[in-house]
Amino acid sequence: MHELGVISSMVKTIEEIIKEEGFTEVQKLVLEVGELSGVVPHYMEVCFPAAVYKTFMENTVLEMETVPGIVRCKDCGREFNAVAQDFCCPKCGSHDMEILSGNDVMIKELLCS
Repeated sequence: MHELGVISSMVKTIEEIIKEEGFTEVQKLVLEVGELSGVVPHYMEVCFPAAVYKTFMENTVLEMETVPGIVRCKDCGREFNAVAQDFCCPKCGSHDMEILSGNDVMIKELLCS
């Protein structure tokens, strides 16, 4: 489960950001989690309390938004949701695709005080 490492890394990054901006606390963290990122949102939710325990983010509310895994078929050019189509182009049946979106985990919003 690498989700704990992802969260721990984000906590360090967020700490640097809020110190630079003169804040002391993060009330809410909103993450965008791509369907193709390899990160399981449920595991992020489970790991979050352990990752922020006894930190400036201990009382932070975590929200996550899923970003669809959109790809383009390299054979026919069709764009589609890879997860919904079981990684198979619905037009030509190809499995050769280029990722357009949904392969990242990003900090979308921080509500600080």
